[in-house]
Amino acid sequence: MIEGLQLRHHSADEAKGMLDQLVDLYLEVYAGGGEFYSEDRYRRQLDLHMQRAGWELVTASVDGAFVGYIYGFPLPPETRWWDGIHEPVPPGFTDEDGTRTFAISELLVHAAWRRQGIAAALHNELVTARPEPRATLLVRPENAAAQTAYRSWGWAKATKLRPNWENAPTFDVLVRAPADRIELD
Repeated sequence: MIEGLQLRHHSADEAKGMLDQLVDLYLEVYAGGGEFYSEDRYRRQLDLHMQRAGWELVTASVDGAFVGYIYGFPLPPETRWWDGIHEPVPPGFTDEDGTRTFAISELLVHAAWRRQGIAAALHNELVTARPEPRATLLVRPENAAAQTAYRSWGWAKATKLRPNWENAPTFDVLVRAPADRIELD
């Protein structure tokens, strides 16, 4: 673990004062990623997600410098999260009741701070404390570093999904049981 690493939980109200920091890191991480990764689309996404019951953000800082974050929320009964899912999936896979599945929307770390255990620490801090029996996230199939990290943290690919958003890519759908802790260096 990095000396001086501090993780902090934030509610949606607290996070509103950090929007520019969150967006700036998103734009840095996805620079050159195409239209889908635009500032406008991400600001709309954050605004919608922050309105979800149970939305939670965990930020990472090292000696006071903001270096990364993770956020997510429980999927409500009428969620659109699964829109665009590729079939077949097991019966009931997309059924939600607001307490079944926690969805991770973003896990981002500044480039200069990667491969130092910060993503794993953020992941553990948010996911393992969740009461939902499963968690899900979407990851680009070609993002080898993220795919490798998630597999090592106990995530498994369930299927693919192409969200019904303009210019959206196709993602791998990963799932895992949140109570499983991962080992940190």
